[in-house]
Amino acid sequence: MKTLIRDFFTAVNERRLDDLPAFMAADVVDHNKIIYGEPDEPGAAFEGIRMQLDAFDPFHLAVEELAEEGDRVVARLLMTGTHSGYHPRMPEPTGRSFTVEAIFIFTVRDGKVSEIRAVSDRLGMFAQLAWEWPEVA
Repeated sequence: MKTLIRDFFTAVNERRLDDLPAFMAADVVDHNKIIYGEPDEPGAAFEGIRMQLDAFDPFHLAVEELAEEGDRVVARLLMTGTHSGYHPRMPEPTGRSFTVEAIFIFTVRDGKVSEIRAVSDRLGMFAQLAWEWPEVA
């Protein structure tokens, strides 16, 4: 399963969106929004990844560590990118770059990612990109 996850990150890093169905189930559930604004429904992770890559170019996910247990793989990553395109939270590109750490937990069923949970240093990312922190309702 670690190979599946490494290959998934390679496809994202190489911007091979058409290859993502080889790694993720069509109804993959992303419990944490990848990017503000993608639909909240099974399979929405595909659109979230596309939106992320549209907003950040270059964008790179460097695998620092992988751990596997049962049907899960945990990945500790270093995420880097430059805000070069439209993002729902900040439509005008800032041209600024970020580097943050993230941890993803993937559930794998039938050889594909069926669930994604993640945490990342969003405060650090917002600060590096000079984005306003969202209002709390």
